[in-house]
Amino acid sequence: MDFILLLKALILGIVEGLTEFLPISSTGHLILVGDLLHFNNERGKLFEIVIQSGAILAVCWEYRVRLLGVLFGLRHSAEARRFLLKLFIAFLPFAILGLLFGKAIKAHLFQPIPVALAFVVGAFVIIWAEKRPHKIRVESVDDMGLLDALKLGIAQTFALIPGTSRSGATIIGGLLFGLSRKAATEFSFFLAIPTLVVATLYQVYKERALLSVDDLGMWAVGFVSAFVSAFVCVRWLLRYISNHDFMAFAWYRIAFGLAIIGTWHFGWVDWSHP
Repeated sequence: MDFILLLKALILGIVEGLTEFLPISSTGHLILVGDLLHFNNERGKLFEIVIQSGAILAVCWEYRVRLLGVLFGLRHSAEARRFLLKLFIAFLPFAILGLLFGKAIKAHLFQPIPVALAFVVGAFVIIWAEKRPHKIRVESVDDMGLLDALKLGIAQTFALIPGTSRSGATIIGGLLFGLSRKAATEFSFFLAIPTLVVATLYQVYKERALLSVDDLGMWAVGFVSAFVSAFVCVRWLLRYISNHDFMAFAWYRIAFGLAIIGTWHFGWVDWSHP
């Protein structure tokens, strides 16, 4: 296995883990970093999908007690069944619109400059949401209703636009709909599990012709680095939101997006673009 390829896998795995659950868009970062590393071909795009499973496992491990309780409580617990139903309802809008428009979105928007623009636009949405007065009516995930789940599912569909951020869309959507920061963030974590699992399995099946035993080492490095960095990030974010808002992420998005646009405009970096 090429050492340089393993190094690229390590970098992309860390990027995936650190950005998947923060409101700064993991897809956007992977597109940009993949472009810089010249690993943005079909093989690279499949790799980026595969290593999401490492980030998913990190959330499953962090919430293993809750998830196992739901799994083993389905037969006798109405609360467990209701929790699963909320995830299913929230997942549906993303799945339906993804199937309908995913191909067109990838053809036109999975490029560095559209991603950079989405970074900036998303930042102003976060700023607007944080400036509004927050009226909390849902303190925990268990207090959410089915309509709340549907609203967050609709909010998640905006993440089909690369650079928007899946976690950002659901968390900020949750704040707008009256969820506490903790409830919005935790439901975003839980919703990531079916969303990313189905997306990963679908893309792997679709691109199965690109699968190769020779890539196992690369995938292993990416998977492990994504798991470790995502696990650290999830625990950090849960502590962070107890005393902070999301404004810092908005300013980061603006700075990052403008840096991409600026380096492209002045020709300092040869970003891919339509």
